[in-house]
Amino acid sequence: MLELRPNCECCGRDLPPESREALICSFECTWCRDCAGNRLPGGLCPNCGGELVARPVRPADRLARFPASTARKRSSLPACAGA
Repeated sequence: MLELRPNCECCGRDLPPESREALICSFECTWCRDCAGNRLPGGLCPNCGGELVARPVRPADRLARFPASTARKRSSLPACAGA
């Protein structure tokens, strides 16, 4: 099951479970569309090199039983410095 991480790993922007702005790779690294398009090279995950795709939205009635993660992650990549 997807973690649905709560923030962009680059800029720290909140990305709630219903956000259409969240992109993920196959390892669930999570980025906002703005950082993916303007800070990350080639639309690929800088952590694993994987393709970034729109993160699916978990239906609200399922969030109670299968909540999103609350663990925030931040990247130390130079492209994300000062973001």
